[in-house]
Amino acid sequence: MKSAVKRALAVLTVLAVAFSLAACGGDSSKGTTLVLWSIATESDAFHPAYTKAIADFEAAHEGIKIKHETFENESYKTKIKSAVSANELPDIFFTWGGGFSQAFVDSGKVLAIDKYYTDEFKAQLSTAALGNATYNGKIYGSVYSTPVSVMFYNKKMFDKYNLKVPVTFDELTNVCQTFISNKIQPFGISVKDTWVLAMSHDALTLKSAGPEKVKSVLTKQGGSYNDPDFIESAKKIKELESMGAYLKGATGLTNDEASAQFYNGTVPMYITGTWMAGSIQTDTETPEDFDVAPIPVINSNNAKITDFMGGASDTLMVAASTKNPDVAGNAAFELTRSISKYAYLDGAGIAAWKVDYDDSAVNPLTKKSAEYAKGATSFTLWFDTLMAAEDAGEYLALLQELYTGNVTPEEFAKHMADQLGK
Repeated sequence: MKSAVKRALAVLTVLAVAFSLAACGGDSSKGTTLVLWSIATESDAFHPAYTKAIADFEAAHEGIKIKHETFENESYKTKIKSAVSANELPDIFFTWGGGFSQAFVDSGKVLAIDKYYTDEFKAQLSTAALGNATYNGKIYGSVYSTPVSVMFYNKKMFDKYNLKVPVTFDELTNVCQTFISNKIQPFGISVKDTWVLAMSHDALTLKSAGPEKVKSVLTKQGGSYNDPDFIESAKKIKELESMGAYLKGATGLTNDEASAQFYNGTVPMYITGTWMAGSIQTDTETPEDFDVAPIPVINSNNAKITDFMGGASDTLMVAASTKNPDVAGNAAFELTRSISKYAYLDGAGIAAWKVDYDDSAVNPLTKKSAEYAKGATSFTLWFDTLMAAEDAGEYLALLQELYTGNVTPEEFAKHMADQLGK
């Protein structure tokens, strides 16, 4: 009798321990901490949106905490690749869709999250918006913004010299020459943070070669980078650099340092993503002095003014190694939905999710940028996102060499063609 009682007590004890462990781990909503990595540092325009989204998620899910760790853009690209190789990814991590994350998915280190893309989320975020996070027919991430490359400019400085917003490259060089003649450097740019230089080069290449050719060549589907339209855009970058259109000392300036000189009126133009619209509201004394326009066209036979670099590629993915796949998979969608909303309201980004809330207070630059995205005839992912990671790294290195004059436009194009195997 006593032995039967002991056995019964033992069984109850095992069940109690198992229940306790289940409550503290797995996919329980109690006592779970998810680690999230992103590039939304405190100085980044998206930081407030991330902070608010995390607070909302934690309030809606008692017992679940999110530890948000942030990293600078360029260093993060190295960190995330190393984390994938070492199988040390956090539960949820920011990345760029398209070619940048292809290797991560192929390695099996990323969790497919199709089953968490519920009808609720489908009603607010289209499958088309998830195209850059979809690989081999499966969804591996959720997006929150649809940024595009544009040219921000200082209206007050343009008006002072009776200048109109350029639509063609020839008009752009005339604008630059006017500012240079008046001892004003036309463009702010960072070459140290290579992605900033790439924003200008990518956009000019799109407006020279056109979206179809760019996508085909960079994804190795046909054609060659050693093509006159690609060489031409490299020549345009050198033409602008040679005439003194870019900020002096750009090779040693970070994006924060270069953009500060745009905000304070030292330079009148800056080519970057639409997220700058939010920073203009917070980092300038007179945001009403600024406006935004599409990148001018080089070759109208190939490209339109409404063709844009960018698209929905800013992505949150879930590590296959997470101990809480159900919690993290759902969180990827809930967080991106909230980040989309708050970033749009803050003016930091163009919402990828449905805008079903009052956006009357959104700043005019962000609204105008959103209209450009809405009316786009094409979206082409930025080169370092569209290409495979190893090709993107070589591209950025070559681009610095082009800017500093260590390679000619023709040599740049040949090296790129060799890298891409075309």
